[in-house]
Amino acid sequence: MEIKIKSALISVSDKSGLEPLLKKLNELNVNIISTGGTSKFIEELNISVTDISELTKFPEMMDGRVKTLHPNVHGGLLAIRDNEEHKKSQDKFGIADIDLLISNLYPFEKTINTNNDFETCIENIDIGGPAMLRSASKNHNYVCVISDISDYSELIRELGDKGSTSLEFRTNCAAKTFERTAHYDGMISHWFKSNSNIKNQKFIKPAVVSSELRYGENPHQSARIFQNSFNQSGIPSAQLVQGKDLSYNNINDADAALQLIQEFDPREDPAVAIIKHANPCGVASGESLNDAYHKAFACDPNSAFGGIIAVNKKLDAETAKSITKIFTEVIIAPDVTDDAKSIIALKKNLRLLVCKNMFKQNDESNFKSIQGGILYQSNDNHQINKSDLKIVTEIKPNDQQIDDMLFAFKVCKHVKSNAIVYVKNKKTIGIGAGQMSRVDSAKIAVAKNLEMSNHTNEENSLSGCTVASDAFFPFPDGLRIAIESGATSVIQPGGSIKDTDIISAANNAGIAMALTGIRHFKH
Repeated sequence: MEIKIKSALISVSDKSGLEPLLKKLNELNVNIISTGGTSKFIEELNISVTDISELTKFPEMMDGRVKTLHPNVHGGLLAIRDNEEHKKSQDKFGIADIDLLISNLYPFEKTINTNNDFETCIENIDIGGPAMLRSASKNHNYVCVISDISDYSELIRELGDKGSTSLEFRTNCAAKTFERTAHYDGMISHWFKSNSNIKNQKFIKPAVVSSELRYGENPHQSARIFQNSFNQSGIPSAQLVQGKDLSYNNINDADAALQLIQEFDPREDPAVAIIKHANPCGVASGESLNDAYHKAFACDPNSAFGGIIAVNKKLDAETAKSITKIFTEVIIAPDVTDDAKSIIALKKNLRLLVCKNMFKQNDESNFKSIQGGILYQSNDNHQINKSDLKIVTEIKPNDQQIDDMLFAFKVCKHVKSNAIVYVKNKKTIGIGAGQMSRVDSAKIAVAKNLEMSNHTNEENSLSGCTVASDAFFPFPDGLRIAIESGATSVIQPGGSIKDTDIISAANNAGIAMALTGIRHFKH
């Protein structure tokens, strides 16, 4: 059903791109009604416009809070054109049809993300705009609604020479508008929650499509990335300095790398994490970033090929030169020197991501899609400190072992369960991930060490190392594998009904054990 546009109500906060559309409406002799600043903008283009106050017979009041909330506005948007009762009401109260609504909303998202005060944020909550958009969308059989600046050109094409819109076009615009108002209300709801003690979670945090991806995990799957409207951090907001667009798998792995490197304070030692298929294959601290990279790479050089590398300090030329010796998909850094950029530029397919706010506290909620629903949990931000350790063995760990315990437990937190990690001098020397049995993970970690470059060197030998487990040892068998391989200290959550047996096994072997009381499952 074609509807000819005879009257249009235009009320926009952002006036970008409006001029060509206004000229088109003027050419079609459309009666234009507008509000405040939009009305002045139209007048300056020498286009005839009727102020909203002439329609409502009321002036704008209360600092613009009340201007469009009136029956003459909503009646004109909601009236069913072929409904006799609606027509009688229109005739009785002098309510004219409004065929087109163009409105975008107060910039609430921009306001809250620029650290404005509470009252400023409140005043940027649009009331009249969403109300009009919802009215027009509900009555899309007769009214066209445009809520997105990017749709102006499409509306111009739709209007053509006839000045009418199709039902299909109006329906699509209505669906898009309801999506927009839902997102807007979601932002407001979550902002209020962030400034109150409300704990209930009725809505998922609002997000917008950042970009379409070539495909998903596999080529036959479609994919998009959405960016959180609140927290401008992480991979979605990182700057792609060079290289082609990230794929779904690149983003997933890059996020895993970012979350791991966030464990290592940039004010302390340089640290490097190498990720493959969302699991760490090498993590290390060092005297320099380049030193840390070589130590991390040595843990599993085969898996490091085609991996994702994250560093906790400004990427320098020396480290960049080392990284580019093998194929790497992505490098993530808080910053990068010009010399490092030049070196990386020689590898055209190597993506370089700069995360300026890399170490911003990750307060994101964690959502997982399941068939028929969504699982929610708070993010695992818990960090273990020396004071949290409960030493339960006769042998007490020395300072070096405690440092390695804390390092190993940080890494273990980001290895898929069941997770076993061997560490020596704050570098991984064996990682076992994602097995159904903790015993198998312990065996794989040992096997990975045997594949390690220069594993026979004392520096990389399991002899005298620390072993970390993301969850308790249900039986002593997994721990015995670590002990037999050379581990002399262990860190684990504890909490098994067999804890006494586990501690006895450690005491019998003469090794030190610390319990954290915190589990870090990452399925």
